[in-house]
Formats: sequence, structure tokens, C-alpha cells
Amino acid sequence: MAQNDTVKLIGSWASPFSIRARAALHLKSVKYEYLDEPDVLRSKSELLLRSNPIFKKVPVLIHGDVSICESLNIVQYVDEAWSSGPSILPSHPVERANARFWAIFIDEKIFGSLEAVGGAKDDEGRMAAAGKLMENLAILEEAFQKSSKGLGFFGGENIGFLDLACGTLLGPVSVIEAFSGVKFLRQETTPGLIQWAEKFRAHEAVKPYMPTPEEFVAFAKKKFNVE
Repeated sequence: MAQNDTVKLIGSWASPFSIRARAALHLKSVKYEYLDEPDVLRSKSELLLRSNPIFKKVPVLIHGDVSICESLNIVQYVDEAWSSGPSILPSHPVERANARFWAIFIDEKIFGSLEAVGGAKDDEGRMAAAGKLMENLAILEEAFQKSSKGLGFFGGENIGFLDLACGTLLGPVSVIEAFSGVKFLRQETTPGLIQWAEKFRAHEAVKPYMPTPEEFVAFAKKKFNVE
């Protein structure tokens, strides 16, 4: 596709998955029209329903007359469709495969643990889910230490695919911590991830689109009608 095709992104300001797409487009210096769905859980625009009729979720990238759905799929598409800016995925096939593997781990295992903590029916279930979340974060900490090689991001010096995948955790983790009173990112267990999170939030491709922890918590309280 030509790079001058019209580009639109349907997202939601509080969606951590929309941040992946916006950061990827920023990294590639792609000009696009952002269409926010402010209350996407209750009301979906006709454009969203038409562009993503299967899952009916944000984000959706519209490039010309083609719709690309699912956040990690969008990030990979942006990396391949635009040669401008730095590469988002690693160039080596093994490193690319490893980055995709850990992105799946984040979306399936860690987000699954977060949902289990938030959806637990009693204290026993909540403690079990919290323990599993801490276990999975410790695994991710180990992966970060190996992947970053002592540098700031998962891919080393520069932000990349796995950073965008992992960055979606920060909002939900801050919400779960506020609601449960338990710190899941701790200096004694996840020191690398704590330092990484600070660098990630401050990165120029992320900062304009990443709500603060307080904004995430306020949104969640309103969503779940919690004082």
C-alpha cells in the first residue's frame, strides 16, 4: 500500500491496547486521524462495528480501505507497512519469534491473572490469583533481565515490540493495586520492571497517550461504580 493512503485509528483513551497502536504509529512518524470511542464498553460507533464486526473492540487501524484489528497485529502491520522510523520488531527471526512468544505470555498469562484477581469471589480466590500474578510477573522480570542485557528496554537501548506489549500492563496493574491494597510491582521482586516502567512511561512515543495511574484508577472507579 502507498504510504500516503488515508490512515485512521479507532481507539479509546483509557484502553491500554490502544496505546500499543498509537505508540507504534508515533514511532513510525505516521500521520493519522484518531477517532476516540470514549464509552466503548457501553456504546460503539457504526464505524467501529463496521470495521471490526467480529470482536467489536478497539483499537482498529484503517489504512485506505483496509481495516486491521487486534493491537499486536496492528503494531506488526505498522512496522511492516511503513519504512520510516526505527524497526519495532527485531530483525533476527529468532528474536522476532521470542518477542512474539513473550507478548502472548503477557496477553494470556498476566492479563489472565489480573482478571482473576479482579474477578475473585472471595478472599481465598483473590489470594490464590494474586499469588499467580506475582509468579507470572517474576517470570516476566527474568525475561526482561535476559532480553534487555542491562539496558533500558526489552530490546536493549530502544523501545520495541515487546515494550509496547508489556506497556499495556501498567494501567491495569495500577488499578488492581489500588483496589486490592497489594503492591505487585515490588523493588525486591521486579526491580527491572519498575525501572523499565519509568522509562516506558516517559518515552516520547508513549507519554502523550498514556494516562497516569491516577487517571486509570479514576476511570475504573467510575466504570465499576466504586467510591
